[in-house]
Amino acid sequence: MFNFRCCIASIMAVAIAGCAGQPQKGGAAKPASQTPSSATAALYTRLDVDEKRFFAARDPATFKNDETGNTAAYTAAWNDAQDAAAQCPKIRDCDTARFDAAFARMSGGANPPASEETALTPEATTNAGETSPVSAALPEVGRSVTLLKGHELSEVMTLNGPVKVALEEWLTSLRPNLMDTYENYEYLRHLMWPEYQKAGLPEAILFGIMAKESGGRVHALSRSGAAGLLQFMPATGQRFGLTVSGGFDQRYDPALSARANAAYLNEQLAVFNNNLELVIAAYNGGEGRVQRLTRGADNPSFWDPRIFYELPAETRDYVPVVLAAAWLFMHPEKYNLQFPKIDGRPGTLVLQKNASLAELAVCLGQEGNMHDGWFRTLRNLNPALDPRQVQPASTPLHVPQQLVGLYERNCLNGVWASVANDLHQAVLATPSPPPQVARAAPPPPRARAKAAPTYVVRRGEHLAGIAHKFGCRSVAELAKANGIKPRDYSSIRPGRVLQVGVCTQ
Repeated sequence: MFNFRCCIASIMAVAIAGCAGQPQKGGAAKPASQTPSSATAALYTRLDVDEKRFFAARDPATFKNDETGNTAAYTAAWNDAQDAAAQCPKIRDCDTARFDAAFARMSGGANPPASEETALTPEATTNAGETSPVSAALPEVGRSVTLLKGHELSEVMTLNGPVKVALEEWLTSLRPNLMDTYENYEYLRHLMWPEYQKAGLPEAILFGIMAKESGGRVHALSRSGAAGLLQFMPATGQRFGLTVSGGFDQRYDPALSARANAAYLNEQLAVFNNNLELVIAAYNGGEGRVQRLTRGADNPSFWDPRIFYELPAETRDYVPVVLAAAWLFMHPEKYNLQFPKIDGRPGTLVLQKNASLAELAVCLGQEGNMHDGWFRTLRNLNPALDPRQVQPASTPLHVPQQLVGLYERNCLNGVWASVANDLHQAVLATPSPPPQVARAAPPPPRARAKAAPTYVVRRGEHLAGIAHKFGCRSVAELAKANGIKPRDYSSIRPGRVLQVGVCTQ
């Protein structure tokens, strides 16, 4: 989710929880009286203990007394809760919504262990109590949008007051965000659209959800722990097959996240009788909540005031904003909107010498992409790579086809290759310590145990880069020494203290 400008306050009035209401465990809500199985009860107890440990370690009254110990304590609690969440979808009566809610509460007081690109949700930039013109445009009774299988979306989609208000916002204060989303999507389209096409879903809805959720930034991470282009919560992502593989969180994979999103929508279209508005509401507010509100209703509608006003303010705004972005994707010419022409043909670039994505972005410059250069596109198409970690020659990179020739012209030899290398070497260089002034030797200290070498994680660093910096034999070796699970290799929190002695022995 990208950082909306201050004027987002004019269309959003929601809680800081952001995307904490992402899709939850399928099916209707479980009765409060239902006794969970022993396995589920054990997971719930574990989650409760982890949450208490997390907040105890984050208590401002004690945190400064032992920052290193408390940081390790709340990080361990967060990671253990994540492990428990991974087990929940495997147990029939375990409710993943309980874990999502806990993660939202924990991240409300402090950001969870994050990637280098922690993004604020549009909702998180809005102050509670602000009015929203989207919600103020009174909903009309009756469906305005219904997705019927076999019909083009434009054939069945009509506009009402809230959607028109959202259209105006996308075309005014949010136009830069809309254009960024379109550009990012065009380079990712060959990875994402086929998944929607196979699922029989309209591409415009994929674009609308992505525009609202992440702006097309693959590494977007919300305060509540929702991640990726389509902002899956950890438990929900695992429910739809998004796991951690080789240290890489698959919620950041464009194709896999699109597949999971399509599977979720089709599942809920069957539940809500192909009513697209209710499905989109469920994606944001949780299908259990929407099912409870529509249960027993004859031909229920998202716009029915008896349903609409029982939903959170965030969800009341979310649905028309997604629909408006989808409508603009289909009909830009009707609104004096012109999307840029993007050459998104995919290609493969094989490095001919060692280089990082950041170094390539410098030497590639802005040719072919005058808007903002190529760094974002390189990151989006190669989400598993640390952008500042040097990749060895012969490494294949996913790039737009036009960059293959540009790489050979700009990045192998010449002035831009030299500039990029010079800047990169400066980043890698370690400042020399100041010269020591000769002085009398102090008396020898009393013998004490030698402290193990430690390293404080900086913003933008990943475990692989730190392992390389200290000469570890493998990332797994450093992770094991610090109790880091494979799922967290790429998301260690800045400020965390790592024991790196295993690398220097």
